[in-house]
Amino acid sequence: GLLLLLPAACPVVGAQNDTEPIVLEGKCLVVCDSSPSADGAITSSLGISVRSGSAKVAFSATRSTNHEPSEMSNRTMTIYFDQVLVNIGNHFDLASSIFVAPRKGIYSFSFHVVKVYNRQTIQVSLMQNGYPVISAFAGDQDVTREAASNGVLLLMEREDKVHLKLERGNLMGGWKYSTFSGFLVFPL
Repeated sequence: GLLLLLPAACPVVGAQNDTEPIVLEGKCLVVCDSSPSADGAITSSLGISVRSGSAKVAFSATRSTNHEPSEMSNRTMTIYFDQVLVNIGNHFDLASSIFVAPRKGIYSFSFHVVKVYNRQTIQVSLMQNGYPVISAFAGDQDVTREAASNGVLLLMEREDKVHLKLERGNLMGGWKYSTFSGFLVFPL
């Protein structure tokens, strides 16, 4: 369902039909498509699908401790986070450290993975549905802390999944202060 948001002061007044504004909670809306939607839209008893044009989706997770990688981390090479700073919409699962897109749209992601007291080069990849999209490297042999950082805009379909994977090296010594963030730029 397509939804057009108009300024708060609606210039059109009169009978409500498919092409004239409907006032909901003081906002002026024009419903251009009255077919129900299965992508998170709210459907009224009249069968009109109303999708919020201001739906917010954002997350930011961090690693607050310096624990060594667990056996699960070593098996899947997923980079796990232990604290959520922001999770608007609850689409980031802390236990799996995976973000699941609630709708088709353009999303922005960034990561900053810190390696600590580790003389190995690491490669971190942002994985979309199991495939690497972008990578970053950290490999200075003489630095006690170094970060692999990158960011990207991605076109995602509903239910697409994104997580971070350690493709090369290890995170022995921990990855405290590492972050992983993302948000919906706009729906499509």
